[in-house]
Amino acid sequence: MDRPQTILVVDDEPALTDVVTYNLRQAGFETVVALSGREALRLVEDAPPDLVILDLMLPELDGLTVCRTLRERHPSLPVVMLTARDSELDRVLGLETGADDYVTKPFSPRELVARVRAVLRRAGRPGAGVERGESASGRDGRRVTLTPDLVLDLAGREVRKKGEPVGLTPTEFRLLEALASHPGQALSRGQLIRLAWGEDAFGDERTVDVHIRHLREKLEDAPSEPRLILTVRGYGYKLRPLPAEEG
Repeated sequence: MDRPQTILVVDDEPALTDVVTYNLRQAGFETVVALSGREALRLVEDAPPDLVILDLMLPELDGLTVCRTLRERHPSLPVVMLTARDSELDRVLGLETGADDYVTKPFSPRELVARVRAVLRRAGRPGAGVERGESASGRDGRRVTLTPDLVLDLAGREVRKKGEPVGLTPTEFRLLEALASHPGQALSRGQLIRLAWGEDAFGDERTVDVHIRHLREKLEDAPSEPRLILTVRGYGYKLRPLPAEEG
């Protein structure tokens, strides 16, 4: 029998953590609570959870600082950010620091549980688009050669640049996987949301732009002049044709 997945809930309001943990446990999750950013970082180092629910406003270390630190130490750990205001700035700041999704207070516990499940599913489910054993130009089973120096390993859920692993978040990996499933094809932001986030995805199309910029910063030699992930103005993005398809 599979063990229950563990969710770390980080918020300095005990009344809120009580409600969140109750609903998560009712949904079959194990929960751990941290009331400060420093406590959250310590708990993650002691026993990494499967996902972190992280409040933006925390004592000592704010949620943005905690999220940046988690991304540096645990790039693949999913993070759902809680923001106190329905503000685009708050949402974008959370995504900028590496959060995979966000929920605005006040929120429905049922909605939060749904988002937690969706983020965990995206982080761990098999790829959509490039299936096991698929063979095509630039592909070898579950490996996709994006450029001579850049390889997407679908089975290992990692990307290597010049032989070295690149620390992608689960959302960044899913987005790159979606683009690699359709090399050379322009995909709208809405299509990318459905491919990378799933049909039950939450969020807006600005989310795609933020994660694309993060991917470029990690994968492109010159992120301001991308040659791998190209912008289709007024529409979305596309991955340049795979090496074996060019020429």
